[in-house]
Amino acid sequence: MTSKIRHVTIDCADAYALGGFWSQALGQPLHEDDNPGDPEALIEAAGLLFVTVPEPKTVKNRVHLDLQPQDRTRDEEVERLLALGATLVHDHRKPDGTGWALLADPEGNEFCVERSAAERGA
Repeated sequence: MTSKIRHVTIDCADAYALGGFWSQALGQPLHEDDNPGDPEALIEAAGLLFVTVPEPKTVKNRVHLDLQPQDRTRDEEVERLLALGATLVHDHRKPDGTGWALLADPEGNEFCVERSAAERGA
């Protein structure tokens, strides 16, 4: 018998607020039982569980998410995520259209936005 990953758990200061950001970013709802002030919030379709912890984030993530837009370009997705509250940490986009953007969510957790499949010619 093997194991499967049930959730990727993200420690944070406000599980509901950060879960709300990622809910909008991914276009997937928070679990119907999640409410403001709850110590946990779940985006079941994405397998992301947000858990409120007392200590703040202090160093770079050891694990991060790579997002690939499905219905827009990488650059359009970066702009949309910035408007939702993400920040640009480092821009690895190149003039020839390759590369990625390193962003951080509202609590500073880094994630990357890659080119869409259409941009890759796939």
